[in-house]
Amino acid sequence: MADARDGAATGRDRPRGRTRWGVFAAVAAVPVLVVGTLVVGLVAFVLTDAEDVGAYVAEKADCGRALAFGGAALPEGARTESCTVARGIDTGYTAVFRMPRADVRGWLAGTYPAAPAPRSGCVDADADLCLDLGHSDALPSDVDAHGVQVTGEHEDARTALVRFSAFTV
Repeated sequence: MADARDGAATGRDRPRGRTRWGVFAAVAAVPVLVVGTLVVGLVAFVLTDAEDVGAYVAEKADCGRALAFGGAALPEGARTESCTVARGIDTGYTAVFRMPRADVRGWLAGTYPAAPAPRSGCVDADADLCLDLGHSDALPSDVDAHGVQVTGEHEDARTALVRFSAFTV
């Protein structure tokens, strides 16, 4: 009986065992760390400038290349204003130029002979005529672009401002 009262027999001298709170804390910390990382990533994404996340940014382009992308060439007597390209998943070229007003319809008919005649009543209220083409609308099959949009604005009795856009989708 004396042994039962002995400290060795009661377990008081044994080293204490680990608690399970450490394991619980480690398991509970994993979801907190995952959610915290997602929140920090979302905040960083929202605060990042659009250019840094892959937005399309227009750059200067060669006007001949911009027009050729849509199966066209700069018309005789035209003066270029600007030409740009924007690349990303899709590619889009634009060309803005001035040309003799009387030659716009002839240039379009010569460039896209199977296309319908340009129309008035365009979406762009400033445009006096417009032409929208895709491969199903007489855009030549050997053209890189999937679509072409052309608008012409009569600036005065002699001059038209032409906006040409060729793009992939």
